[in-house]
Amino acid sequence: MTKKSRNIIIGTVVILLIAVGGWFSFGRSSSNTNQSKKSHIVTVGIVSETKAKQDIWNHAAALAKKKYGVTIKIKNFTDYNQPNKAVKNGDIDLNSFQHYAFLKAWNKSNHGGVVAIGRTEVNPIRLYSKKYHKLNELPKGATIAVPNDATNESRSLLVLKNAGLIKLRPNKALVTVADIIKNPQNLKIKEISADQCGRVINSVDAAVVNNDFAGPAGLGEKQTIFIEPLNKDSLQWVNIICAKKGQENNKDYQAVVKAYQTAETKRLVKKYYGNMTQPAWDIKF
Repeated sequence: MTKKSRNIIIGTVVILLIAVGGWFSFGRSSSNTNQSKKSHIVTVGIVSETKAKQDIWNHAAALAKKKYGVTIKIKNFTDYNQPNKAVKNGDIDLNSFQHYAFLKAWNKSNHGGVVAIGRTEVNPIRLYSKKYHKLNELPKGATIAVPNDATNESRSLLVLKNAGLIKLRPNKALVTVADIIKNPQNLKIKEISADQCGRVINSVDAAVVNNDFAGPAGLGEKQTIFIEPLNKDSLQWVNIICAKKGQENNKDYQAVVKAYQTAETKRLVKKYYGNMTQPAWDIKF
């Protein structure tokens, strides 16, 4: 082998060694950087995106990016049955659309897998009347409409309990009219579809109406005679941010919660929802 050939081979080997060394240093570093960037992207599922939700989550996203280096991406769902499934399957990282009671029922029916990692808001429901202006004006034998589905009926009866109108059998997760143990005013509880409670307001003495249906029925502050109090009975109706079980302490996910739970979020909630919604993360129940 000639000296020239030896030099060519040596030169080629040196170039290869430099290339391999460069890949291990730069290539792997680049790969790790990309993985790091990817790990800081958090997808949050919500239901029925509105301008209010957009603005609130846009604020949270800006803060999460600036303060914690986390990029929030929003995925909108139209079906309440999908966001928990998506979290459990790993299709999205978090969701924010439900309260504790909904999550508990979903986990029971779907063998668990989703956990709450932070509170957002609570939406107190109200007892409305177009015939009376005050709670104590309700006459004996008054007819009160309540939703007939299990969750909303239980919540509505707890509202009547907290209003001092009835007493309920204690220590039950969900109550029905069969659990009324005292009814001193002999109230007639009319169980109907949740979306009809506001529509029948003129034909009953009062009705407990979900917030989603109160506005379309023309019900507001003027017709309100009692507001659901924020106490241990209402804790289960607090809305929450949820993650896959086992990810409760994920730093990126906790950063999303912190970016949401701010004074600016409170201001935006007040701006868009008035007194219908209350930020719930610092309320003691």
